[in-house]
This record gives sequence, C-alpha cells and structure tokens, in this order.
Amino acid sequence: MFDLQITYIGGPTALLEWGGLRLLTDPTFDPAPETYGSGAHTLRKIAGPALDAGAVGSLDAVLLSHDHHPDNLDNAGRALVTRTSPVFTTTAAATRLGTGAVGLEPWMTSDLEAPSGRVLRVMATPARHGPLHLDRGPVIGFVLSFADDPATAVYISGDTVWYEGVQQVAARVSPAVAVLFLGAARVASVGDWNLTFTAAEALEAARAFPSATIVPLHFEDWEHFSEGKADIVAAFAAVGMTDRLQWLERGRPTAIRRERTSQRARS
Repeated sequence: MFDLQITYIGGPTALLEWGGLRLLTDPTFDPAPETYGSGAHTLRKIAGPALDAGAVGSLDAVLLSHDHHPDNLDNAGRALVTRTSPVFTTTAAATRLGTGAVGLEPWMTSDLEAPSGRVLRVMATPARHGPLHLDRGPVIGFVLSFADDPATAVYISGDTVWYEGVQQVAARVSPAVAVLFLGAARVASVGDWNLTFTAAEALEAARAFPSATIVPLHFEDWEHFSEGKADIVAAFAAVGMTDRLQWLERGRPTAIRRERTSQRARS
C-alpha cells in the first residue's frame, strides 16, 4: 500500500511521512517578513511557515538539498538541523554542518531503518541551480525508495533547472511521485536566468517521469520567484495534463495519490 503523506509547511519545506518514517525537506521556519543577504543579492521572505519548528514533532531525517541559500535553510531551520540526525545533504554542506550531517554526491546512497525494520534507501541525484555558466554552489536532489519495494520511488528535485542531470534521473528511475521545486527563481545579480524549474520545465519533467504524480513545491513565500501557482496550472492545462498535478494543503497532511496510467501520462 502506498501510504505517503506530505504536509506543506512553506517554501521548500515539507514533512514527508512514509512507511513509519518522518522526513523533512529544506527547513525554513523563520517568520516573515525577513530579509537575508546572500552573496551579491538580497532575498526577501514574504510569508511565514504554516507550522513552526516545534510543531513538526520528532524527525527521522532531514533532506537538505543545500545549505548555502537562506530560502532553503534559514536561521530557524539551521537551528533545527543541529538537533536532528541524520541530515542528508551535499558533501560541502556536511563539512560545514558537522556532526549528524551525511554528505552525498550524486548517485551515492545511504540507508535509513524504519521502526518496522523496513529500510529506506536515500539516493542523491544531480541538480544544477541555474545555467551552466553560473556557479551557484553544489546542490542535490533525492530519490527515496524502500529496499523491499524499490519500484515505488519518490523523487525530490531540490533547486534545479531542467538539464541533462535530471534526464539522467529519469533514465534510472521511474518514480511514483515527483516533488518539483518550481517558481522560476530569479535574482537581479544574475539577470533573467532562471535558477529553478519554470512551469514549462516542469512539463518536461512530467513527460520524463510519465508514471509520477507531480507535486509542486517551493514556488511561493519568497519575493524572488517569477512564476506562481497560476503559471503552473496554466502550463499543465494548456497540454491537457492538469490531472498530473497534486497540490498540497498548507499546514495539513495530504495523502499523495499514485499515478497508475502511464500511457495517459505520456500524452
């Protein structure tokens, strides 16, 4: 039985409950409004989380795509990861975070045992946080699957654009669910280049993962997103793929459906 529930907290932060495990993506729990200096640009948080860190409860692991941008790990989120173990992240972030952090390069795996004895395999996947000529620092995504049911996988993109690295994920894995970080993020210091999936690129991902329910994440709550929910809805509706999307209810667990009709999904 596919028993995945996801609680949308805000921005890139969501609580996944699956197979008796509780996993948190990129923790951001600061209230809004808030402003952060990040290299040559400033990021502005315009909406706070649906739940504060204390309300999330116990965690079995954190899935941290990268630690060097405050819209993926803010001050309250950083405090949370210091008291949570393991934190699966990039090798560079693991060095900076220290004890409890598990550094993974793309295609590396690490196992996590559930209370039932089932083993969740966490595999890091390639991600590129913008165009090739911009060095935005290392980022990873994740593929999650249980050892006793490897065909039922969940893909979490992390902050990435559509590029050959994501195509390589699709060549290796056919996930039941693809959680895509969207919003077409842009910052003034890099001009008009998108730093995360656009709605059009999300369609490319949906076609590449034809059996996956597409769950949008990280498309709101920060000023630097150039696209929002309406753009995603319109892009999928234009090609008759609205039913591939599943939206999360803010602050409440959402049972994730499993897409089963891959022939229709390919249309």
